Amino acid sequence: MDIYSSKLSPAVDYGVGAFLLLIAILSIVGNLLVLFMAYKRSSQMKPAELLSVNLAITDLGAAVSMYPLAVASLWNHSWLGGDVTCIYYGWMGFFFGVASVATLTVMAVVRFTASMTLHSHTEKISKRTVQVMLVGTWLYALLWAVFPLIGWGAYGPEPFGLSCTLAWAEMKEHSPSFVISMFAMNLAIPAIIIICCYFGIIYRLNFFYKSQENAKIIQNKVKMQRRLMLVAVLISAGFIGCWTPYGIVSLWSIYSTSSITPHVSVLPCLFAKTSTVYNPLIYYAFSKSFQQEVMQLLHACIRSQACRGSQPSNLTENTVYMVCEGTTIKKDLHKEHFKSTETDANTQFIPLDYK
Repeated sequence: MDIYSSKLSPAVDYGVGAFLLLIAILSIVGNLLVLFMAYKRSSQMKPAELLSVNLAITDLGAAVSMYPLAVASLWNHSWLGGDVTCIYYGWMGFFFGVASVATLTVMAVVRFTASMTLHSHTEKISKRTVQVMLVGTWLYALLWAVFPLIGWGAYGPEPFGLSCTLAWAEMKEHSPSFVISMFAMNLAIPAIIIICCYFGIIYRLNFFYKSQENAKIIQNKVKMQRRLMLVAVLISAGFIGCWTPYGIVSLWSIYSTSSITPHVSVLPCLFAKTSTVYNPLIYYAFSKSFQQEVMQLLHACIRSQACRGSQPSNLTENTVYMVCEGTTIKKDLHKEHFKSTETDANTQFIPLDYK
């Protein structure tokens, strides 16, 4: 049997393809919004906010480079492109996955560092330091993604035939050391570091909260740190929670004598792919300024369409006055610009900065 033919029924293929298409749309739109809002206020960004931007880049990169090919293959009932696209798909998935894990680990360390110096009014970490850390995460991800290409590990199709990843069954025989090292360095150890950092943050925040010196100032900082920590914990827990079932199933397929059916193996794979959607939703749920920015952008798009549809033909291209549903909007545009400027100056939408 062709290793790239679907092991699922056509109805399941169409259903999984539709679900993955929805995930792709939500991920692309959500992460583009995060990057667009970050670009709008790039001059005001704190160094640590670059970490959330990096997460958005990894999620967007995975969605754009992988999901369209997977959807097309699912609806074709056979993997498109053979070995070449399979290696490409597996490489992209592993590369962006490791980059995300590394970024989450750095984020936890940075948050812990910030919690250690609540008394300080200066920046806890410089922009240059964060940039070096981010370059390190990408180089680390690149190194691990290259290993299977040079013989330590391998890429191959999933059991259900319509996705590609690390070839678990093949590595069981030829690269068992890669499997152990990969799970240790890219799942177990990062998870331990993240958990320890956030438990350390909780301990430090409780200690500072009970401090009687500058109690009001300290308590305000503690409240802010708690909010930022909650967002970071949710982001980390979401990613680890999405990928843990897939890791368990992968290890089961390697070390268990009983095989996993294609219909069962597809579920953790799909669950892992939803990890690219959660971060923008978390930002939207916990950041009022991000909500306001998104709603302003949506209203601006709707107003732009309404204005374009009702604009008189005798107006020049540079006309200041535009007619929208029978009313002039010069004043509205002035108010919208003032509100946007005030929001950018006084609020921050990515909840990972610190003061």
